[in-house]
Amino acid sequence: MSARPTLATVAARAGVSPSTASLAFSGSPRVAAPTRERVLTAAAELGYAGPDPIAASLRRGRSGVVGAFVGERLLYAFRDPVAVQLLDGITEVLGAHDVGLLLLAGDTGRPSTAQIARIPLDAAIFATCGLEDDPALDLLRTRGVPIVVVEGPDVDGVVLVDIDDRSGTAGLARHLHGLGHRRVEVVAMPLRLDGRRGPVDGARRARAHYRDVRHRLEGVEDVFGAVPVWETASNAVDEGVHAGRVLLDVPAARRPTAVIAQSDVLAAGVLQAAAELGLDVPGEVSVAGFDGADLPWLGPTRLTTVVQPTDEKGRRAAQAAMDLVDGLHPEDSLLPVALRIGTTTGPPPP
Repeated sequence: MSARPTLATVAARAGVSPSTASLAFSGSPRVAAPTRERVLTAAAELGYAGPDPIAASLRRGRSGVVGAFVGERLLYAFRDPVAVQLLDGITEVLGAHDVGLLLLAGDTGRPSTAQIARIPLDAAIFATCGLEDDPALDLLRTRGVPIVVVEGPDVDGVVLVDIDDRSGTAGLARHLHGLGHRRVEVVAMPLRLDGRRGPVDGARRARAHYRDVRHRLEGVEDVFGAVPVWETASNAVDEGVHAGRVLLDVPAARRPTAVIAQSDVLAAGVLQAAAELGLDVPGEVSVAGFDGADLPWLGPTRLTTVVQPTDEKGRRAAQAAMDLVDGLHPEDSLLPVALRIGTTTGPPPP
């Protein structure tokens, strides 16, 4: 068997030095186009695929990879239009920096802490998660990996890209209050990713370690005071359907006149449950969400929701990560949200 070709053998065939051959492979403008073509032709003739990327990353001190942690299984993340839009914003910026994205799933799909300790990352973005007691966060901080978190947790030394969840939800609640609603219930995203669903009591509320979940609850309470809260097991349409059936399939005197879902996909599920139960929206029950997601399956129905700049949130997080890699010190970001009134909210039934 012939020996595997090396950069030196390619350089010799092309009649250049190994350093020039290396620059040719990296696309350096310091190498003239004819010289680069001669090097690439020699490499093709010898069957040489290019410099070892691991060795190259060791020389540079960078892996060329940023890790993005998502809170749930990738199955759920890719069904959530907001998660997809956020990741698209991240990849838009990383691609411009010639940096790859490594998705690290949450729940049972997440790598072990031992694996996380070994994965070579230039930076990490906690994209759709952010538990305040996440062991991966502490581990990466111990390793000295630059970290950006989206909507939390708020930790010293970690860059936070945030939106005003609380005031945005409070604005939505004031809209419903102004319409005359007083019997309001909340369909919440998971307080923790442990598969639990059902009513939220004080003990469970004390374990709400997701900042966005907590702040969106507080926004409702700022207007209505304490309200019943139903926790879902995941941020998915079918969970919204389940919650909607539980909350709405009761006598009219006990039925909420308005349901505030903490995401648009959960709100879409509540709308489906209302339709299955023969309830008119918004005549018999108003439904509102949060995100401003693209939900084409709703047809002419226009969900009342709080619109957040999801793609900009992703771009801002990725740029902060690249700034950290370059030794800069980006500031935390707080992006605005806006109420969008649709066709799913109206006055309560008489």
